[in-house]
Amino acid sequence: MGVELLPELTVAADTVLQVGYEPGAPTDVIQSLTNPTILLGALAGGAFGAALGALPAFIFTGFLVIGGSLGGGGFGVDVGFGPVFGPHISFAGGAAAAAYAADRGYMESGFDYHNAKDIGFALGSKPDILAVGAVFGVFGVLIEQLSRQLAIPVDPIPVSIVISALVVRAIFGYSIVGAVSDKANGYFDMGPFEREEMREPGEVKGDGGKASEDRLAVEPWLPNMYKWSHVAAIGFFAGLASGVITYNMISGGHGLIAVFAGFGISAGSLLFLNLGVDRIPVTHHMTLAGSTAFLSVWQGGITTLTDLSAGDLTAPLAFGAAPALLFGALFGVFAAVVGEASQRVFYAHSDTHLDPPAAAIVVWSLTLGLLVIAGLLNWAVWIPGTGI
Repeated sequence: MGVELLPELTVAADTVLQVGYEPGAPTDVIQSLTNPTILLGALAGGAFGAALGALPAFIFTGFLVIGGSLGGGGFGVDVGFGPVFGPHISFAGGAAAAAYAADRGYMESGFDYHNAKDIGFALGSKPDILAVGAVFGVFGVLIEQLSRQLAIPVDPIPVSIVISALVVRAIFGYSIVGAVSDKANGYFDMGPFEREEMREPGEVKGDGGKASEDRLAVEPWLPNMYKWSHVAAIGFFAGLASGVITYNMISGGHGLIAVFAGFGISAGSLLFLNLGVDRIPVTHHMTLAGSTAFLSVWQGGITTLTDLSAGDLTAPLAFGAAPALLFGALFGVFAAVVGEASQRVFYAHSDTHLDPPAAAIVVWSLTLGLLVIAGLLNWAVWIPGTGI
């Protein structure tokens, strides 16, 4: 049997394995990691992300997922999350290339922060930059496939993105977690940014265009979206909206692929952020959380998408549509708050881009996976090892 890149996207209508967690097999790992089409696709995808920039490459992912989920066939979702366009490949490769280019003094993009954080900046066709993107594209797919084929109960794509970002910092000589300025009262203090206070000379690494003293003492990921109340509010409504979209699509005959529609819309909306429109929120970690958490507990959705009846659902967290939608909205808040916490620890005081949404998805997807293992959820929809 061939290894499927995204096996959890398919729910077999005539096969019910079990309710709960099922681990993967080491043979699947070996088969996937020695598949030349996967590795060559990742090589190209990482270079693609380096050439266009990490954020434009991710926007392509969003458009593909929109087409795949709303069209119902799923092909665009497979392509959007697979080799070439998968964020663990193209986005991670682009972010790595930006760190390398900034370290070499190539960029001078005019970005307000350290240039290595400028993931919206296209890096063009310089061979060494493309090579860095390509190498990290392959690294990204290796980590993702290892996690996926072992069926570790967490989203393998953001796991790969986070690990890749940490490796980038180590290889190119950046601080792993960043240096907190003396002007900040710990990692969570955004006050120096609000006071427009700057770093001291020699305190942090320059980027070819800015010296240490030209940089803000704290650089929040989204200057318009870091206050806790704002983050929680957008998380609630983004999670709720995504759950409702999933509910309507499944009720209208779409399959499991509907769970990714909100994510695609959120990712595609980042086109406006890349074009410089002010105050565009970043919500894909919230919308994916909302729809996934909703479908993990919506009794009607589970019975519609599988051969199970209501009596087969033994885990206690199984609800009607309205409570399930609120459960999804709360997971949207959870994703938003975790994303904000991760930006305060891993981004605001650092020199390169470590993606807060990716870190958030790791946390909430693992939470859902652990709830399945604990017997509290019947499934976690598409999270590896937790399907029905």
